[in-house]
Amino acid sequence: MIDLINHQFRLAARPVGLPKPSDWSFTEEPVEEPRDGEVLVKTLYISLDPAMRGWMNEGRSYIRPVGIDEVMRALAAGRVIASQHERLAVGDHVTGLLGVQEYARVSGDAVMKVDAAASELPVHLGTLGMPGMTAYFGLLDIARPAAGETVVVSGAAGAVGGLVGQIAKLKGCRVVGIAGGGEKCSHALSELGFDAMVDYKAQDVEAALREHCPAGIDVYFDNVGGEILDAALGSLARHARVVICGAISQYNSSDGFRGPSNYMSLLVNHASMTGYVVSDYGDRYPEGLREMSEWLRAGQLVSREDIAEGFEKFPDTLLRLYKGENTGKLVLKLAEEGDQHA
Repeated sequence: MIDLINHQFRLAARPVGLPKPSDWSFTEEPVEEPRDGEVLVKTLYISLDPAMRGWMNEGRSYIRPVGIDEVMRALAAGRVIASQHERLAVGDHVTGLLGVQEYARVSGDAVMKVDAAASELPVHLGTLGMPGMTAYFGLLDIARPAAGETVVVSGAAGAVGGLVGQIAKLKGCRVVGIAGGGEKCSHALSELGFDAMVDYKAQDVEAALREHCPAGIDVYFDNVGGEILDAALGSLARHARVVICGAISQYNSSDGFRGPSNYMSLLVNHASMTGYVVSDYGDRYPEGLREMSEWLRAGQLVSREDIAEGFEKFPDTLLRLYKGENTGKLVLKLAEEGDQHA
């Protein structure tokens, strides 16, 4: 590995609003051999997730912030090219927090071996990765929808929202999605099987939810926050469950988060609202992966990946998330499987 050079994106400054080019530094360093218990991974795909914006902020959260001058935190998938770990061999494919870099030297215990022959690597970053587990446990363990109930999900054309809707359909629910733009709404209706869609860019969300949910919303799975959350709170059914998974509409706000103003609906409707981070379910991932894999093999789930290419395009590609320009799981491809040292 003595001749290999690792290129990285490091956090240069704490962003205010959308991350700017000056918030990043592009660096390089020699690749080091793995030490005892470690593996060296050639990164093939980087997962781009809304949570990455929160990781850049200083302050108390569910995970420590990325430090200034540290390699940007990111989930990724790659191939082991050197190993000092007893359970991982050269050629194995793994996923984990490898960071925004071309090579990662990490503990073998910190990555998960995946079957790239059964499902392509981007799927292991989406449907069979963190977004899939987020949808699975957030919906089934926290919201616990019953057959016949109405489930509404925001960010319905995104990595998590699209899966939430599909799982809810598998459980016999009526599913209404919220997304921005006709193309995304058509995708959710025709490809994902949603029963109805609300285009927040073209419709009055409150009125559309009243139309599509005449008996109220039994489960609201929120990925966006802000005005959309308030609109959903206004249409809750009695004993509704609201799952707070994300708030992408607020992540780049330069004047603070907008909290829900319609929260008294929770009291009036005897409803609950629960915050949720998927890492709390780490010990149950095998359960979720087993069922999600079965649904995928049976053709009961559609796995949609939005794949961009070019490591140097990372800053611009990340912004696509916050501008609503992706459909499905946004992934950045760094290298082909057949590339040297891949």
